[in-house]
This record gives sequence, C-alpha cells and structure tokens, in this order.
Amino acid sequence: MRTNKFADYKLSDDILKAIDLLGFRIPTEVQDQVIPLVLENKDILVKSQTGSGKTASFAIPICELLTWEENLPQALILTPTRELAIQVQEDVFNIGRFKRIKVPVLYGRTTIAKQVKELKQKTHIVVGTPGRVMDHIMRGSLITNKIKYLVIDEADEMFNMGFLDEVEDIIDKLPENRVTLLFSATIPNWIASIAKTYMKNPVRLNIEARSITADNIMQERYLVDGSDKLSLLKKVTVIENPDSCLIFCNTQQKVDQIYQELKKEKYPCEKIHGGMMQDDRTQVMLDFKKGQFRYLVATDVAARGIDIENISLVINFDVPETNETYVHRIGRTGRQGKDGLAITFVTPEESGFVNEIAKFTGIELLEKGLPGDDEQIKARNAFEQKLQKQPELKEDKGAKLNQEILKIHINAGKKTKMRPVDIVGTICSIQGITAEDIGVISVRDISTFVEILNNKGEMVLKELQDRNIKGRPRKVTKAEPR
Repeated sequence: MRTNKFADYKLSDDILKAIDLLGFRIPTEVQDQVIPLVLENKDILVKSQTGSGKTASFAIPICELLTWEENLPQALILTPTRELAIQVQEDVFNIGRFKRIKVPVLYGRTTIAKQVKELKQKTHIVVGTPGRVMDHIMRGSLITNKIKYLVIDEADEMFNMGFLDEVEDIIDKLPENRVTLLFSATIPNWIASIAKTYMKNPVRLNIEARSITADNIMQERYLVDGSDKLSLLKKVTVIENPDSCLIFCNTQQKVDQIYQELKKEKYPCEKIHGGMMQDDRTQVMLDFKKGQFRYLVATDVAARGIDIENISLVINFDVPETNETYVHRIGRTGRQGKDGLAITFVTPEESGFVNEIAKFTGIELLEKGLPGDDEQIKARNAFEQKLQKQPELKEDKGAKLNQEILKIHINAGKKTKMRPVDIVGTICSIQGITAEDIGVISVRDISTFVEILNNKGEMVLKELQDRNIKGRPRKVTKAEPR
C-alpha cells in the first residue's frame, strides 16, 4: 500500500527537513517500495525506469541509517560515468545536509591527490566510478572495512561499459556482512545471475510503466539519407522550437561536427563527450542544468541517469548502438511525469536496428514524413524570436535548502593544525549557538569551510570577527559559491 508522505517512514527530523526543502512531497513508486526495505537492511534488485526518483530511494534510507560519529565510510555508491557520479553525490549530500553527512566523489581524469586528502577526513558515503574507486582501495586511501551499504547504480550500463571485473574486484574488498542494492533500467539474465552471486536473498522489484520506455514520451522517427541528416536537424529544431534539447551522436567526431554547424547558425548550444577535459564536461552539464543554453550535442556520456528538468526534445541524430542505450537516451525527456518528445533519424540501412528497438521497448516509433520547406518557413519567426531571447535560468535543486545555510571560510587548516573540534568549540561558545547549528566541516591544507545551519550564519560570521579560533585571530569570510 502506497504511503502519502515521507513522514510515514519514521525518518529523523534532519532528513525530513532536507527532503521537504528539496521539494519532495509524495513518494514515487520506486521510493515507496525501496525505502522501507532498505530501512530493514534488505538486499534489493530494482528494475526501474530512469527519471523515477531512484537516487532518493536509496539515499534517504542510507543517510537515515548511518552513524554520524563513525569516521570511516559506511556506504559506497558505484556509477558508470563521471557525470552521474557528480549528480548522485550532489543529491546524496543535499539529502544528508542537516545530518552533516560528508560525501566525497571519486572519478578519473582529475587529480587524485585532492581526493586522497578528502578521504583522510571524516567520510560517511563515497560515490564514484569503478576505476577510480578501485584505485583508491589499492592505494589504501579508501578504507572499506566499515562499509555497510553498497549501491550499484545503472548496473546494465556499468557492465556494458566493461566495468564488470572492476566491480567484482571492489565487491571482494568489502565486508560480506553488508546490504547490497542494485538498480538498473533493464535487467537481462546475466545481470540477474551476477545479483544472485553477490547478493543475499535479494528482494526483486520491477517498477516500470506498461512499456520499458515511459508512456508520456512520444517516439517518432524520420527515414532520411545520411547526407541529409544535418538539413533535417535544422528543420526539426526550427519546427519543434524546443526550450531545451539534447542531440545524441554515436561518436565524438560527429558531436564536434554538429556542434560547429549549429554554432554557425547561432544556436545557443554546447557539446559534451569523453574526449573533453573533465572540468569542462562538468561545467557544461552544470550550465545546461541551469538553462544557460538550449541545445546540448552529446555522446552517450549524457545518456545515463542525468537529471535535468524540462528537456522537451531528445533527437537521436544517430541510431544508438544498443537497445538499452536508446531507452536511456530518450529517458532524458518526459521526466517526473511531464510529456516529452524523442525523434530518431533513421537511414535506410538502419531500419532493422529500429525494428529491434521497437520489439525491445514494445512501442513502435511513429514514422513521419520529412518536413517541407513551407513548415520550416512558417515556424521560422517564432524560432528566431526564441533564439534572441535569453533562456530562463532554472533554480538549483538545493536552492531552498541553501537559503538557511551559510558557508563560511576560515583562513587556517591542517598546516596550522586546525581541527573540527577547535572550530566547533569556538562556534558553540557563541550565545544561542549549539552543535546542532553546525553543518559539514571541511578542513583543507590552509583553509577550512564550515556550514552554519538554521539561519544563524550571519550571526556566527559577525561574532567570529572578534573571536580567536585555536588561540589566534583568524580571517573569517563568506565562502565563495562553487
């Protein structure tokens, strides 16, 4: 029987406050089925569509069950891509914000030294990609003997990308007495077999719409010669005139090509693929989430689990190479019950692949006639007006949560032997402040960052201007936003 509110799960006030500020009102189906089972420490194998709210389904109970006083990691969440790892880390951190849960994220193509330093501090939950997680385990910087919860997210993609051996190596380094949660949009027999090997009597949940793809996504296709795809792309985008659009290509080279062509036409667009520097990829995804541009040309690094609100159109410029990839690509639209449109460009040679996709999803892609010049001309004026209009920026998911939290910066850190206990003692000496008003503390080499909760940040900031911290005056300022 479905519950109507999160309070029915007997969650702590800290967790309930965070999810309320994050806009969670009524549990989704996956949340309603998964949360009680995780709270009972059950192993679970979950088949759930992308966009169903599954990150919160495991993050909420894990944050609830963790012991704050324990310094070593108690939960490990594995994701197939860096972009998904960053997003999951953000979601988990926000949910555990008032419980002061610390959540480092580990992924490759970025300096490992900074991650090592972060892991040396109190850590509750680690999110990461398999390769970098295993690297830290082998280095000894990620201690696993206290891990009680393992989450394998987007398992089908994890194994399709060749991470099976690394995931198995990681599992071998974890305590046997743990809870294992495996989530996947599709569960072929070989994933079920892997689950049987590494999980203890898992509860199997099959949470999906009547078809593998969401019912609220209109799926269309155009039959087009390969040489005419670019012209068709321009016509379709003019006619559909989306507020936010993802264009998927199979190769980095094609992404670069399409991006350059759209830039020539003054489209507000960016690109993302695996050949880019990780910091650049991260910034592109952040800007797209905020709505700073309307069109993102991407390889499948953006197809898995990326939660961006109000993507109204997904275009498969190339037919994806697997049925599962198609499911995940089009799952970027039609999220949270909103209507979406997915259009696939199909060359005559690819018709067989599309038929296989239709069999896999149970839904035929509606074949449409190629749009004519007249349609494009009629739609051109509205399209041009939207191009000239600045996109409306989207509010960050944690914006309301951040309203009563102020992050401060102290110009002292490990090199001056600054410890969290020194900071807590000083802040708690301020009248009207208790330990409950102090959030996450991050002590770095020459700096310390402290979150002050409950709308008391300005008062604490003012008081610290005239107080010593660890016997000396320190410069205390508002921390710059990320």
